[in-house]
Amino acid sequence: MTYPYENMQDYTLPSLLKRSVELYGPKKVLSKVDQEPMSYEELHENVHAMIKLLKKNGVRKGDKVALLSENMPNWAVAYFSVTYFGGVIVPILPDFHPSDVQHIIRHSEAKAVFVSQKHLQTIEELDNSNMKFVIKLDDLTLINELTNHSYIAKLTQRMASKELPRPKEDDMAALLYTSGTTGHSKGVMLSHKNLVTNAMSAYKNVTVLPEDTFLSILPLAHTFECTVGMILPILHGADIVYLDKTPTPNVLIKAFASVRPTMMLSVPLIIEKIYKNKILPKFTGSFIMKTLYSIPFIRKLLNKVAGKKLIETFGGRIKFFGIGGAALSPYVEKFLAEANFPYIVGYGLTETSPLIAGGRIGYPIKIGSTGLPMVGVEVQIKDPNPQNGEGEIITRSPSIMIGYYKDEEQTKEVIRDGWFYTGDLGYIDEDGYLFISGRSKNVIIGPGGENIYPEQIEAIINQHEAVLDSLVMEKDGKLVARVHLDYELIDKMFNAHNMPENEVREKIAEYLENMRIEVNTQLASFSKIQKFIEQIEPFVKTPTKKIKRYLYTE
Repeated sequence: MTYPYENMQDYTLPSLLKRSVELYGPKKVLSKVDQEPMSYEELHENVHAMIKLLKKNGVRKGDKVALLSENMPNWAVAYFSVTYFGGVIVPILPDFHPSDVQHIIRHSEAKAVFVSQKHLQTIEELDNSNMKFVIKLDDLTLINELTNHSYIAKLTQRMASKELPRPKEDDMAALLYTSGTTGHSKGVMLSHKNLVTNAMSAYKNVTVLPEDTFLSILPLAHTFECTVGMILPILHGADIVYLDKTPTPNVLIKAFASVRPTMMLSVPLIIEKIYKNKILPKFTGSFIMKTLYSIPFIRKLLNKVAGKKLIETFGGRIKFFGIGGAALSPYVEKFLAEANFPYIVGYGLTETSPLIAGGRIGYPIKIGSTGLPMVGVEVQIKDPNPQNGEGEIITRSPSIMIGYYKDEEQTKEVIRDGWFYTGDLGYIDEDGYLFISGRSKNVIIGPGGENIYPEQIEAIINQHEAVLDSLVMEKDGKLVARVHLDYELIDKMFNAHNMPENEVREKIAEYLENMRIEVNTQLASFSKIQKFIEQIEPFVKTPTKKIKRYLYTE
């Protein structure tokens, strides 16, 4: 497979960076909101200065270096400096529990760690590891009190005259530990070729230009943001702006006004919250508006008006809004499509670097689809059901991982004859669009042998204005749903602050039962819910905001 990028020596991260520096040198590339940006030339200089520091302290080709930090421009400096000479970067999601972080550093045998001030305590508490030195990411300096000076003195003498080699395409570049919904963290080994070809494969989905500005709000340690939100814009000479605060609605609105991004990535939760909290109430706040909004032709007109306002809220320049990491609710997608909002739904896994399929700007939209396979990516349905064409999604491409770190058995389970078995079930329609039905591990078998996909039922429950989250599962042979409500809205609906607690509980139970009856009118007989259970505490989630199902279903 060839990609339309000239002057690329090979499919490695240093070749990609070198090409971009030559093409876009003085242009800005990395900054925080309202702060002075770093240019492509400065990024290159900072990377080479960091390579000298790493080399002086004994990091060699194949050595692992951990990276634990919130998003900032120096995150990219650390990432490219380690991978430039064949080192392996181990990005760690800052949402991970400190004990998980420490396990990853030990398991990966990381020799050094880049860490931001915010997460320094987690590293200070680390013991029994191979770690020899620590670099503070905020200013790229060695932290002396955590540095093994005797080790560095010996290695400085041994390494001073040795040149560090350039990596090959198939060398490991990154080792990423997933936080899945099944509870088992796995080390995914991605090569230079995996990451670079995946970034290149997006050229048919969206046109990225040097004048584009990405606003980065998802953690860079997640492959989706790293490949599509960092490597991809750097490949095209665009610039990236990072938030230095949690992306709450107020923080985002200020950032949109200041940055006026043309492109950004999001998990579904963010756009779903904007729709449910900011847009939908305007259309359902009164009986007249609710009635008008229920008429398809008027709803489309209203959604078009709302879409223009939404684009203004984003700063007025947004032309690509990539959604991935979890399933997007069909009712929210219907709004985005009718609003002419420039969204794209993508699908992939950490193991596939990550993109497998995605929508394409300018192509027809199919609600519920994750679009067409990426350029250079093959997708098949294994053993499709003769009735509906559903089966396990398998894929083959240059972006398939090397394997799981220290786990050949699991690697052989998922990679067979060059094909990666995703564990997701879906089908491909007559136009080649991929549709995801659900995760094979989550499927519940109905009384007549039917496949029940909890994710599809949850999408219907989550449409209700007072529902924040839901989880459908089987209990004693019956389908039940745990429902986490928006208690602020519930208080307003029931005027709860003027009621005794037992009355409030009765009202909530009645509300849930009415909702259950209404939801069941939209479900097949074999997938009707027998009981709604109030989930008072928020569900525990992965960093991509998927519920950790195993905590509730086992």
